[in-house]
Formats: sequence, C-alpha cells, structure tokens
Amino acid sequence: MPFDGLPVDAVPMEGLPVDAVPMEGLPVDAVPMEGLSVDGLPAPFAPGLWTVRVSRYAARAREWEGLLDPTERARLGAFARTADQDRYRVAHGVLRLLLGRRLGQDPADVRLVREPCPGCGEPHGRPAVPGARPHFSLSHAGDVVLVAFADAPVGVDVERWPSPGLAADVAEALHRDERAELAALPAAERPAAVARCWARKEAYLKGVGIGLGEDPGRTYVGTGAAPAAPPGWSVTDLPTLPGYAAARAVRTSGLAQTIR
Repeated sequence: MPFDGLPVDAVPMEGLPVDAVPMEGLPVDAVPMEGLSVDGLPAPFAPGLWTVRVSRYAARAREWEGLLDPTERARLGAFARTADQDRYRVAHGVLRLLLGRRLGQDPADVRLVREPCPGCGEPHGRPAVPGARPHFSLSHAGDVVLVAFADAPVGVDVERWPSPGLAADVAEALHRDERAELAALPAAERPAAVARCWARKEAYLKGVGIGLGEDPGRTYVGTGAAPAAPPGWSVTDLPTLPGYAAARAVRTSGLAQTIR
C-alpha cells in the first residue's frame, strides 16, 4: 500500500504549533509535515514524535483497516462504540504506516510482538518489532493520537482531564508526595494536575514495559510544572490540545528505578 495520504501532523518541536498548540522548549526531532506524504520526506529525516487528530482522519482510517493484523482486527471488533473504533483505526493505522516507512516494508507486513514483561517475564511487555528496533510507543485518548520513536526504550501517554470526582479517586493511587502536592492545590486546579501526573507516570511505565502491572504509587513523577524523572529516564511534558495532558519518557541509562 502506498504511503501517500498518511495523516502527517508533526512539526518542528520548537516554536511551531500542532493545531495551534505552542511547542516551545521541546527538542527539535521532527520536520514540517502538514500536507506532505511520508514518501515525500527526505531519507535522513526520521521524526521522533507525531500527533494526529482522530476527528480529522477517522473517515480515511477506515481504508487502513486492511493493514491491521488478525489480533488488531479482533480488538477493533470488540469495541461497541463507533468513536472507539475510529480512534483505534487511526492510532494503529498511523503506527503501521510509520513503522512501514522506517522498516522499508509494506505496513500490512509489519509484524508486531511483545517483549517480556520486566515484572513477570511473560510476553506482555513493550510492543516491539522483531529485532527491537526502532523503539516506539503509542497512546490515544479522546481526539488525540500520539506516536513516539526513539533509539532507546520510550513511552508516551496522553490523557483527558478527569472530572473532579474521578481526579479525587485517581489521586488516591498516586505516590504519597504527589498526593500531598495535589492536596495543596486549589480544587479547580487538581484535575489538570492529576492528568499531568498520570500522563508522566504511564509514559514511564510503558517505557519500562510493565505498564500498570506496577503500583502507580511506587514511582514519583510529580504533579507540578516540571516532571521528576525516575533514575535512568528522561521525562518530558508534551504540548497537546486544551483539556488534555501528554508526556514522553525515554530511557537514558540502564539504571533501575528506586522507591522514593
């Protein structure tokens, strides 16, 4: 399948908008994409971070269903709501198109596997391709899909701001210092802070490969303006649409995380 028509919304990560969201302060690891097909990119460019609006590409993504493997199609078929089906098609279609470009394969031929879980050793850890390169991570919530690539294990997560009641429930599962930070905030600021913290935490846990198999109260990532990075990892908040929070975590060394 040709790569023309891939929804390409990533832009340089410094000073330029994704859907009018400022990108200041992030590393320059992408190139201008709006209106370009993947085949139109110069070979040296390998964007590390992509964002796609589900509502913009839901109709086109129905053409990509044939790219999915049997496991993905079964998961797609399990969704009862059209909105959930559209989100899954967009996310997994974009991921396959990008992986196909990087691997020089037809997107439908890309084989996805699971690495061993670092907690139990069973094959439900990080998603990967055979050979483990490139490292990648996928997240979607509401109208936003994020895909990240890196030379080391990477995790990315996007979250919608929860309701005040849900934010209070989620806060109970966080690290004790994060709970204290939230308690010190005005009530109106807590949902955004919970989403920010959870996006950082899940990005890190997805990068590790254990996901929510680890107690989310174990590792501290913080709720404030600047994320805290667990040992051996870099954690960055990502700009996204209003009402959402997003983060990326990349492993910088082989150090194990410690309990704070």
